[in-house]
Amino acid sequence: QVQLVESGGGLVQAGGSLRLSCTASISIFSFNRMGWYRQAPGKLRDLVAHITSGGSTNYADSVKGRFTISRDNAKNTVYLQMNSLKPEDTAVYYCLARQGIGGADYWGQGTQVTVSS
Repeated sequence: QVQLVESGGGLVQAGGSLRLSCTASISIFSFNRMGWYRQAPGKLRDLVAHITSGGSTNYADSVKGRFTISRDNAKNTVYLQMNSLKPEDTAVYYCLARQGIGGADYWGQGTQVTVSS
């Protein structure tokens, strides 16, 4: 069973920074794509950023220029560096690991990020 363990969430003031980590129980080369999603109360879970096994990245428009996704293959870990945080970034952030076509999706347990104004 694949496990994804997230960490790094917390409470920060607007303008501050946090770095989220997502560590997989298996090699992240097993996944075609890994990403971060977030879900605010009463809203759908939305993509924040993803990174492919080849290192290509994609970001939601709302976080471009502020957030950076990266991966450390040796540590089986994907990071989300979040700078210039805004109150509207407040949400539970989830890590996703996606295998290739026909493969499974795996989710982490979520980590709360709260940005105060």
